[in-house]
Amino acid sequence: MRPRTVVVGALLATAALATTGCQAVQQPSAAQSGTTPADVTDVSLSGKTVAEGGDLVMALSAEPDRLDPTTSSSLYTRYVMQTMCEKLYDIDAHGELAPMLATDLPTVSDDGLTVTIPLKDGVTFADGTPFDADAVKTTLERNVSKKDSARTSELGPITEVTAVDDRTVQISYASPFAPLTAVLADRAGMIMSPKALADEGDDFGDHPVCVGPFKFVERVPQTSIKVERDPLYYAADKVHLDTITYRIITDASIRAANLRSGDVQVADSLSPQDVGNLEAADNVGLLKVGSLGYQGLTINMGNTDGLGAPPGVIDTPLAKDARVRQALSLAVDRKQLVASVFNDVYDVACSPISPTSPFSTNASEACPEHDVAKAKELLKEAGVTTPYSVEMKVSNNPDTLRLAQAIQASVKDAGFDITITPVEYATLLDAQNAGDFSLLQLGWSGRIDPHGNMYNFLATGAGNNVGGYSDETVDQKLTEAASETDTAARAQLYGEVVTKVQQDNPIIYLYRQRSITGYTLDVAGVSTYSDGVVRLGQAAFVSRG
Repeated sequence: MRPRTVVVGALLATAALATTGCQAVQQPSAAQSGTTPADVTDVSLSGKTVAEGGDLVMALSAEPDRLDPTTSSSLYTRYVMQTMCEKLYDIDAHGELAPMLATDLPTVSDDGLTVTIPLKDGVTFADGTPFDADAVKTTLERNVSKKDSARTSELGPITEVTAVDDRTVQISYASPFAPLTAVLADRAGMIMSPKALADEGDDFGDHPVCVGPFKFVERVPQTSIKVERDPLYYAADKVHLDTITYRIITDASIRAANLRSGDVQVADSLSPQDVGNLEAADNVGLLKVGSLGYQGLTINMGNTDGLGAPPGVIDTPLAKDARVRQALSLAVDRKQLVASVFNDVYDVACSPISPTSPFSTNASEACPEHDVAKAKELLKEAGVTTPYSVEMKVSNNPDTLRLAQAIQASVKDAGFDITITPVEYATLLDAQNAGDFSLLQLGWSGRIDPHGNMYNFLATGAGNNVGGYSDETVDQKLTEAASETDTAARAQLYGEVVTKVQQDNPIIYLYRQRSITGYTLDVAGVSTYSDGVVRLGQAAFVSRG
């Protein structure tokens, strides 16, 4: 079969025939609409004098989980891994897919079942092992087969991975899988050293080895992670820093203070409450980027035996009665939350699909109105005695605690009595995976393809379905959407899923963040894109001309 070049999981648009006989297909953009403040995605090195070397410190707002691309579920792990573990693909400042360790976008057979990816030559892992198709095969097979993998459901119905030759890998599917390229622009596409995997096994995350501008040095739990420049990196001439230390500072105001003092040079996830003071500082700049993700409330409906186990029965009104969950959704005043907690810097969200996405529809943008009377009526219909007490576990940082208290106050009049239990972020991740919660406040940084924001959280048994939600209709439509290549058809299916999810409310979507990253003016080459990840691979200390 003659292959055709496609952006798997991307918006299909006008195509032009290339000299190779393949089609070049337009990709989706995650650019902001005209009504949204313009993104500031990077601070350029252009026009600045680079001071080679130096040790940069980044203030990280939460401790990453294990540094293993196969099992990780934390955004903060992606910050660190971005400097050490390059992917087959990445997104750019416009939210478009681009080759990274691949040399071009995938080609797909006419039946959609065979995907072929060309790979870079002359690339070496940090341990000296050659990067080739066998290494890609080893990583992808581990992602699919490892018992505790969070990537299995992301990668779709793979039947086989083949190293055609050193520079070509082929992935075979049981049915077409449209989101693949977007999936490989995330952790599933981070290629790990086969030697390190063989040597370390399940402990790979303690000593990760990949291809990247930097390589792992050490981790001090709850304190810091350090990486250093990798001399074996194929583009070493573009790397300027000697080391990067990620220092764990969970309080946004303390991150901001350390930024102003110059004790750290980059800080992620700054609070909207601190933006005014930071903008007034003469030594600080800010990147502000719209998010493709969401923050919300996850309800434990069936996670009785841990993530990945078959859903069990939880005999509480919140877990078993959709009317109670709908009442909770109606009781939350999303607009007031965004205004009071985040100074209207963030946006109300009721769906995992950003309105800037090419897959957005009226159905995915529909938002339940705040309706206390209706919420009370639903609780009465469900036979719930009010006030109905619910424990909500949250991360113990000040912004999240302010949010939790605002939610607590917002739903009180409708008949909910929420008890807030703050825990360390890493502990919160353990609790969600174990099913040790009734109600949980967490979010997702977002992906350019809706599959990455929905399937893993809503499909039965999927890798991030921590609430144990299971619905045959949702499973069917999500699977159908992943195998559909027409953007409009996929968008309609995702809209139908959103409608069903807003009836069942396994996740109550609340708002969409804008990523606010701070940097001192003596550094440049720092970027933050719509996936929320701060990129430091080409960062440098600079002097301004």
